[in-house]
Amino acid sequence: MDTKTAIKSAIDTANMISTSYLGDLTDEDMMHRPSPGCNHIKWQVGHLIISENNMIGQCLPGSMPALPDGFADRYTKETSRSDNPDDFDSKEMLMSLYEQQRAGTLAALESIDVDDLSKEGPEPIRSYCPTVGAAFLMQDAHWIMHAGQWAVVRRQLGREPLF
Repeated sequence: MDTKTAIKSAIDTANMISTSYLGDLTDEDMMHRPSPGCNHIKWQVGHLIISENNMIGQCLPGSMPALPDGFADRYTKETSRSDNPDDFDSKEMLMSLYEQQRAGTLAALESIDVDDLSKEGPEPIRSYCPTVGAAFLMQDAHWIMHAGQWAVVRRQLGREPLF
């Protein structure tokens, strides 16, 4: 297996786990906080979409689909405290934007020369993505990190474990 195939496989696995955990959740379910001070899933998914757009877009400028106007403003550290469902996009919109961003990520991965994956990551993300390849792999790790929180929410909502 070559490097790009391995990265795509990791991203695809994260996609399968994440979308499985989100699959049967309602908009209302996605507003549930697993504990006081924790972020609800709607905010987390918006945050993940923005993060993916920013990380890959910094590595390969112009490669990612644009996010809707005002989207990033709805998913800031400050808005994470809101419990008002009207402050966030619907699950349907979030999943559509996620699919668009993920398609952009995979197209960027396909287009990049394998040697460029070893290049130093952009300065703003270098502390956690020291290389361009690490930025692509972060799309796996970041989603899986949050999906671990969603497993707790699912159990609190009475859902059976999926994995």
